[in-house]
Amino acid sequence: MKILSVNAGSSSLKFNLIELPEEKELISGYFEKIGLEDSFYSIKMHGEKTKKTVSIKDHAEAIKYLIDELIGNKVIASLEEIDGVGHRLVHGGDKYNKSVIIDDEVIKTVSELSSLAPLHNPANIVGVKAFREAMPNTPMVGVFDTAFHQTMEEKEYLYPVPMDWYRNYGVRKYGFHGTSHKYITKKVQEMLGKENVNIISCHVGSGGSLCCVKDGKSIDTTMGFSPNAGIMMGTRSGDIDYSMIPYLMQKTDMSIAEIDNALNKQSGLLAISGKYSDHRDIETGMAEGDEASILANDMYVDKIVSYIARYYVKLDGKVDALVFTAGLGENAREFREEVVNKLGSLRMYIDKEENNKIASYLDKSEGKISSEESENPIYVIPTNEELMIALDTMELIS
Repeated sequence: MKILSVNAGSSSLKFNLIELPEEKELISGYFEKIGLEDSFYSIKMHGEKTKKTVSIKDHAEAIKYLIDELIGNKVIASLEEIDGVGHRLVHGGDKYNKSVIIDDEVIKTVSELSSLAPLHNPANIVGVKAFREAMPNTPMVGVFDTAFHQTMEEKEYLYPVPMDWYRNYGVRKYGFHGTSHKYITKKVQEMLGKENVNIISCHVGSGGSLCCVKDGKSIDTTMGFSPNAGIMMGTRSGDIDYSMIPYLMQKTDMSIAEIDNALNKQSGLLAISGKYSDHRDIETGMAEGDEASILANDMYVDKIVSYIARYYVKLDGKVDALVFTAGLGENAREFREEVVNKLGSLRMYIDKEENNKIASYLDKSEGKISSEESENPIYVIPTNEELMIALDTMELIS
């Protein structure tokens, strides 16, 4: 069975064609700057990547190029070979607690939820509509970033604010990165051979979130009403005291929109280091003795450690796996070591030698990095949201 996983942004389109149940990626690609003069796309097959600069006026035209690449590279002979298309949909509110077959009602509901994700949901729907037009006989599945976290109880997802805000406007914790945390949960379940696993999943990249999984279900997560909650990130502030917002509005000429932009795009590692939002650059700065980079890294480590400790208590210390995943979690070996070294009071310890063997650019990309003395196992597991989308799609259309 061939499943196409799709992630449509306002001016981008990412895709992977995956053969199941073999879990074999046949081809992947990324269309960028759709609708702009300098649009282009890249295709990756058999480990080789090619880039093509073309005029792409809209998502429908991007899909035409995509189809031409699939057939031209002899990945498929015709569109009939694609059994389903799985779409990443960012926000399902509290309407969807699992992936669904996309029909007109789903499109209507996701569009109505756009006020909760104004940058993402409309773009996702543009992609869905374009694929439905190009492939009208192929089933479409929506896979929501928020769905995995809909198992949280009221005490976790409600904020202690006027209940009318929740009842009338949907103000509550939703959580994000759910597809990644769901994939990590699935991998640990398979690895340990049991369904009811307790996990602390650390998805750490330019954006980051932690998820507390009990008996295979999300019971808490760091991101909240928006992705700008929880730990600090590349350019996002994470948790703050809201009172600084009216204070800054009084002291400066900044508007709500300008402050929101600063908290999302000018904060986090970028704000503290003064120049770097990518942790790889932070590492370079640290090696050069740059004090701002060292401070940014120390703050980042502490934010993650504080949430690990919180979730450790939620799980009553019964943790089947502490997992590092996503770009930073999978590759930053010294960063992982710094985090784990602060977990000694939880009786978690790292095996430095094993930890140093694991990164996506090395021969070994996953494995156990905890020492024999560690009471709770610690793993590095690469995430694969595209595969998770494909698996959910296969399950629904089957």
